[in-house]
Amino acid sequence: MRGFEKAKAYYNLEFELPMRSTLHSAGYDIAIIEDIEILPGEIRLGVTGLKAYMQDDEVLMIYPRSSLPRNYHLTIPNNVGIIDKDYYENDDNDGAIYVSLYNFGKKTIHLKKGERIAQGIFQKYLISPSEKRVTKVRKGGFGSTGK
Repeated sequence: MRGFEKAKAYYNLEFELPMRSTLHSAGYDIAIIEDIEILPGEIRLGVTGLKAYMQDDEVLMIYPRSSLPRNYHLTIPNNVGIIDKDYYENDDNDGAIYVSLYNFGKKTIHLKKGERIAQGIFQKYLISPSEKRVTKVRKGGFGSTGK
């Protein structure tokens, strides 16, 4: 199975879990659960209040909504966010998903709670048969595999 849940820190807040907009939509619309202000040239984290669970050979990829650059001069600075299976319920932050947003425009951007900023797509991935067996276990949350 795969899907979304509220992260423990946001469990008591009222917000909807991501949904696909149409029958053939690949992406689940992801919204922020707090107002946010992003100054020109600034990168801020959009709080989603979500965590995602998935199968061992799956990943959740977070892409900017197509209207984000056109309407707000915002994008996701790393182009795509990768949410690994073992990010779910990690000790550091329970697997809470945040979306980095970069304001490449000339005006301060104000986004309101409930604004859809990204779309998440669950995907299968392949592992190289020549890879050495990986046994390292995730110890933290956001950005923890690069520490």
